[in-house]
Amino acid sequence: MNNTATQYNAADNDLLQVQDLSKAYANNGTVTQVLNKVNVTVRTGDLLAIIGASGAGKSTLLHILGTLDHPTGGHVLYRGKDIFSRTPQELARFRNRRIGFIFQFHHLLPEFTAHENTCMPAIIAGGDNKLYREKASDLLERIGLGNRMHHKPGELSGGEQQRVAVARALIMSPELVLADEPTGNLDSHTGGEVFDMLLELNAHMQTTLIIVTHNEKFARRMPRCITLHDGDVVPHATPED
Repeated sequence: MNNTATQYNAADNDLLQVQDLSKAYANNGTVTQVLNKVNVTVRTGDLLAIIGASGAGKSTLLHILGTLDHPTGGHVLYRGKDIFSRTPQELARFRNRRIGFIFQFHHLLPEFTAHENTCMPAIIAGGDNKLYREKASDLLERIGLGNRMHHKPGELSGGEQQRVAVARALIMSPELVLADEPTGNLDSHTGGEVFDMLLELNAHMQTTLIIVTHNEKFARRMPRCITLHDGDVVPHATPED
């Protein structure tokens, strides 16, 4: 594989360009088309919600944008370069340094404290240990966990655990945060608090945020929203549709 990423034309403010993106899975001779030539442009600092019924392809699209999965057709351009022209090692480094992930289940490591879990991406990257310890403390203070940072996940509430997952996603100062149903495992009040926090962090840090959600109330609060239906983007869809 060529290590030099292919260059494409892109506006200066375009962070992601999704071009004719397709994804299909084959199983026992049966091909299931999950995404069908999806086209989306995401600009730096955007807040974008992706909604749609279960099985519409929302999580698949998010996983491809985060390079956790590969498309079977089309391109994903990151600042004008095809991200899938990178080697597996380059993709792993790209994910670690450029993208933060928040999932429905927090996936915290139970044997480590909230502070240690927050530092984990930086530890993997081999960054300045002292610098990231201080940054983790600042992030946890900012999201209201300053007095809980030395507690392990089992000693935290569900909302607190998800806040730690948000801090972990931000520790490397990523340009892009991808959140897959980040409030789906929380009660409505706690979910609202986590969602408010994500919007506040976007405003403060200018991090591009893409959220997959079933919650149309939350999606209506996002400046941009696309609806996926059977692997296609519904034209001109809004959360009210």
